[in-house]
Order: sequence, then C-alpha cells, then structure tokens
Amino acid sequence: MEPTPLVLAGARGHGRWHLENIRRLTAQGLVRLAGVCELTPLTAEELGDGLAGPGISTPGTPAPAPAPAPEQSADLADLVTRTGARIAIICTPIHTHADLALAAAGRGAHLLLEKPPTPSYAEFTRMTEGLDRLGTACQIGFQSLGSHALTAIRKLISDGAIGEVTGIGAAGAWARDEDYYTRARWAGHRSLDGRDVIDGVLTNPLAHAVATALRIDGADRAEDITSIELELFRANDIEADDTSCVRLRTAGNTTGTDTTTITVAATLCAEQPGEPYVLIHGDRGRITFWYKLDRVLLERPGHEPETTDHPRTDLLENLVAHLRDGTELLVPPHRTGAFMRVVEAIRTAPDPVRLPADAWRTEPGIGAAPSAKRRTVPGIDRLVAAGAERLALYSELRAPWAAPPAEVPHT
Repeated sequence: MEPTPLVLAGARGHGRWHLENIRRLTAQGLVRLAGVCELTPLTAEELGDGLAGPGISTPGTPAPAPAPAPEQSADLADLVTRTGARIAIICTPIHTHADLALAAAGRGAHLLLEKPPTPSYAEFTRMTEGLDRLGTACQIGFQSLGSHALTAIRKLISDGAIGEVTGIGAAGAWARDEDYYTRARWAGHRSLDGRDVIDGVLTNPLAHAVATALRIDGADRAEDITSIELELFRANDIEADDTSCVRLRTAGNTTGTDTTTITVAATLCAEQPGEPYVLIHGDRGRITFWYKLDRVLLERPGHEPETTDHPRTDLLENLVAHLRDGTELLVPPHRTGAFMRVVEAIRTAPDPVRLPADAWRTEPGIGAAPSAKRRTVPGIDRLVAAGAERLALYSELRAPWAAPPAEVPHT
C-alpha cells in the first residue's frame, strides 16, 4: 500500500515527539508527512531529514517518483484540502483542540488528537457529536493505553492472581522548572482570553495516570463514574494546580467488584522525581504498573516478586491500521469519557489553593539553563506514594497545608 499522507498541527514543543515518530513510520513506508501546520513555518533544521519518504508510485514509472517536501501553512483546514491528507495529528494548545479537530475532519481527515481531548465536557460533547456526524475516526493520544501490559494486568486480575481487587491507586511525582509555565501563553492557566484551558497536573502532564487507572478498572466511559473528590493545590505562581489528588468511585468495571475506588496523587513539585505508576490492590497481593516503561510487578505472599516487560502498540500505527483494514482503535473518544468527567470536575472546582510560602522552597532547576529554578514541596514524594498506597487524599494523610475544600466531593 502507498504510505498514508498526514499533516501535523503543532510541530514544536511536544510536537517534536510526533515528528520523530512520523520519521520512524516514514522509514517503514507506513506514512508520509504531507504538511505541517504552524503559525511560523519550521526551518529546514527543525524539519530535518527522513520525512519525505521513499516516493510515490505512479502508473508507468519503473521507480517511485520523489516525494515532495511537506507543505507548510497556518490554516489547517486548507492544508488538509491541498495535501489530500487522510490523517491530521493535532498537538496544539488544549483550548484549540475541538475547533481544529472539527475543521480537519470537515475536510476529510481522520484524527490523532493529543490529550486532554478538550478542556470541558461541553466541548468534548460538541466535538464527538461533530466527528460522529462526519464519520471521522479519532484516536486520543493517551500513549500508555497502547501498552500490551494492560492486557496482561487484566488477565492477572481475572485469573485471581491478587484475589479480589480492593482499590486502584496511582502516583506521579514529577518536577517542572518555573520556565515550564512560561513556555506558552496558555501554560499553567485555567482559562485564557475567556476560554477554558485547564492545564493542571491531573489534566495534562500526569493525565496518563488517571486515564490508565480508569482503563485498568474497565471504567473509562463517562457513565462509569459515580463520584469524584478533589483536592487542588499550587506551589508555583500559576492559575492551575501543580499538586493535586482525586478520588473516584466507579461502576460498570471489569475488576470483578460492584464498585472500585481509584485514587490518583500527583505533583510537579517533587523533591526526587520518579517514574509514575499505577498500583492495583488485591486482598491477596498487588500489581504495580510503571506505565511509561511498560513494566509490571506482581507481588503475592508466599511467591517471589515477578517483573515482566511488555511491548506497546503505537497509536498512530493503530490509527493507520484502522483506516486500512478496520483494526479496532485503542483510544476512541468514548473510551476517554470518564477521564473527561474528571477534567470537568476540575474545571468547575474552586481555584486551586495556593500553598503558604513555608510549604515550598526554591531549588536549582532540572533544565540545562544554569539559571533554571524550580519549586519543591518538602515531603510531597512521600505523600504522593502514600496516596496511592492508602487510596487517601492529602488532607487525610495530614498534610499540614491540605485542609479539604468545602465543596468536596464534586459529583
């Protein structure tokens, strides 16, 4: 088959990861980068080599004709039309997702849409209903949901390896320099120019922890959530949250229980940043899943710990396979409805509580710049781990700065 032509909207920042992935799949003959949508065109150095592909076969030619260099434009809809792209990858600011997705779909492109899908449930509904009317295939970019470890974990659960599931915790202790929040106008905002953004730790940097826990529980659709409790805090000088926790109760799950408690504790102010993980508690053992590493640890009394590593299906490859032969999409929008319920709860919650000055400190940053600085919250690494271990909120763990908001729980 000919390589599938695609366009990339948003090729800087995280978009550079997509460029490298496109380069990899171009070398395999699966895709061809037909266009790049950026307000400022990429330089030749930014674009790099290996994106034109081996060429396009034409009738009567003994060898493929050279593939053209990707077109560049600031108008995504026009770019899709001019290039004939079958796929549009959208890696743009959160508050632009719905409009760009519908614009590209309206010109015939199917979608790989970065997470979070939208900053509000109303926008999510508007977008998904529009895509359904157009018959557009859409993959949401939760890359961890392509991990084959998820199938292995569900089999361990169904086989009774850890007994009855008693809850699921997730922990993410990351660090971000202060300039992380100045990299773009929308970074660290709850809203911008009258539009929702909701760029908080649970909705963007560590959104995978929430989505992965929900997928393991088999409760990833909107109707699977029965209650939501939130505690949102910020140490950095931003609008959004950087240190937060959420506790969900779900129904309709596949873990063998009537309801599951899921607690996710996360921060971007870690003292010693580590790999985020999901912890599945059972009455006869537990499973730890480091979702960025595709690594699973099974621990049971009377058994040696068992560690296994698993492959992962790339979401763009999965989308191409879906368009070519009907392979089932791994992350269609409706399988992120429960996650969007969490986004909506955060959007409608009171503004995050500013941590007092004595609750955080400034340290050298983790970036390359000698002047880089970051804010850390002493003791937060332990609190994040304890939240996942005990399925507890920060206030229940007696964090001195974590008096729960009066509006909790949000349902």
